[in-house]
Amino acid sequence: QVQLVESGGGLVQAGGSLRLSCAASGSISSINAMGWYRQAPGKQRELVAFITDGGSTNYAGSAKGRFTISRDNAKNTVYLQMNSLKPEDTAVYYCASLGSRWDWGQGTQVTVSS
Repeated sequence: QVQLVESGGGLVQAGGSLRLSCAASGSISSINAMGWYRQAPGKQRELVAFITDGGSTNYAGSAKGRFTISRDNAKNTVYLQMNSLKPEDTAVYYCASLGSRWDWGQGTQVTVSS
């Protein structure tokens, strides 16, 4: 099992930036990919971006050009740099890891004011 702890959420004005962090512990060697998902009120959870253990990345259309996912293997941490934030980016952001199973963090709130 992998434990994931997110940090870095908060309140920011439209056009601003935030960097989310996700620290992984536990069965690190089992992780094949890690990603960020988000869930806005009344909406389904959706993929934002993911990165494989080989460093390949993929982004949702809404995130392309504005968000960047990266990882620091030495720190077992994945980051999501979010720039040019919009009010529609407001959501709870969850870190997830995929290994022998999916594991999820507790989520961190991101609120973008207009």
